[in-house]
Amino acid sequence: MADQSTTTAAGSQLAAGEGFVRGLGLFDSVMVVVGIMIGSGIFIVSADMARKIGSSGGLLLAWAITGALTIAAALSYGELASMIPRAGGMYTYLTEAYSPMWGFLYGWTLFGVIQTGTIAAVAVAFARFTGVLWPRISETNYLIAPVHITTGYAFSLSTAQLLGIVVIILLTWTNCRGLEYGKIVQNLFTATKTIALVGLIVVGLFFGWNAEAVRENFTHLWRVSGQVPLATGLDAATLFGLFVALSIAQSGSLFSADSWHDITFAADEVRDPQRTLPRALAIGTILVIVLYLLANVAYLAVLPMHVLQNAPDDRVATAMLQAVFPTFGPVLMALLIMVSTFGCINGLVLAGGRVYYAMSRDRLFFKSAGKLNRKHVPGWALVVQGLWAAFLVLPRIYDPLTHTYGNLYSNLLEYIISSALIFYVLTIAGIFRLRKKRPDAERPFRVPGYPLVPALYIVGAFIVLLLLFVYRPATTWPGLVITLVGLPIYLLLRRKMAADRA
Repeated sequence: MADQSTTTAAGSQLAAGEGFVRGLGLFDSVMVVVGIMIGSGIFIVSADMARKIGSSGGLLLAWAITGALTIAAALSYGELASMIPRAGGMYTYLTEAYSPMWGFLYGWTLFGVIQTGTIAAVAVAFARFTGVLWPRISETNYLIAPVHITTGYAFSLSTAQLLGIVVIILLTWTNCRGLEYGKIVQNLFTATKTIALVGLIVVGLFFGWNAEAVRENFTHLWRVSGQVPLATGLDAATLFGLFVALSIAQSGSLFSADSWHDITFAADEVRDPQRTLPRALAIGTILVIVLYLLANVAYLAVLPMHVLQNAPDDRVATAMLQAVFPTFGPVLMALLIMVSTFGCINGLVLAGGRVYYAMSRDRLFFKSAGKLNRKHVPGWALVVQGLWAAFLVLPRIYDPLTHTYGNLYSNLLEYIISSALIFYVLTIAGIFRLRKKRPDAERPFRVPGYPLVPALYIVGAFIVLLLLFVYRPATTWPGLVITLVGLPIYLLLRRKMAADRA
């Protein structure tokens, strides 16, 4: 009962707005959805997916599955957003549907890895592609050479890492100056990169049409070649192998289409949120999924399957543009990804701080994060998020066999995909729970096709989760551990709250 009363009190404060400015209309909200979804993944992950699946038909089917799951989830979240139009998004939905513990575990994982790790990853991706234009920006051009803390871990500061940190600081600062600044950056960069992505598709389909690639990829849609074995004796040449490959490949495509729900974090700043949020989620996700499917058709229209599978550094889009424009294709692609990643980082920064604000109002995060600054935004929450994201840029993973360095955040994000799917499943299952728990609550938007649409996502995501845990245990179980570490922290916070009330 104590947990519920605390949640209700915080909820009433959040619903009142607490000084937030409702400055996001439908267009702005769609730009947040689209801008955060389109980062760098769509330009890269298809190569690894193609190696896992081995056929062009399987690659397109994998993206279609991602689209179906994402749109089903977005429609389901639309009902939750219309019923609970308050800051915090999934944190608030999980708290309302289950208990503050589930909300906290999501918020803990979001702050520790999901949001901040993604910000760090996309910021360094921005720096890497800046290096195409300015070679001094590189992950091997060190200002501080790697300092090893254990055999497999080190800290370093390269020019690419420095630029990534600078971008994080810059966008944290602009968002601290008010919603209007963050909105302008988001709208400008999202509109630009959406037009550019459409241009990329047009170039591939109309200027880069390769008869040899089209014949190979579309005449033999299901012919498996160049595939990396999924496990001993298992590949996509069999029906079960294809099923497993399609499920495992979702870790790449779902991650590329992730964070569509971040607009719900800022519900208190959306005009008419009960209607705007469901529409923004539906419009934004459908637009991006259509563009993603067309982008993959364009890749297959230009690049034979074996070339797509072996694109240097998995940069499929760069390989496609280079095939069409050998002289300046890579430079064009670098510019596109720089615009795309910059807008993506801005959206992630803008949205994430609102979750920690909501957690702080429930006394489950730093107290200062629950205050708005003079510009009516949660400045301290944004700063704390920015500092942790900037820190995550610094740690490196060292492979003593190859003497190469990776990035810790990349490993953490790979680990956390399974946990993120668990939270998605729980959140959408919360629709069924809340319809029974609060049947008379106002729901201006109800998920169409209920109960089939939310059930489709739950079943689909559960299958993907199950196969990831079975066939990719090394990258799934650690994510669950990271999430569960938050449990004793939650219990300590609850004990402190009880002591304070006593």
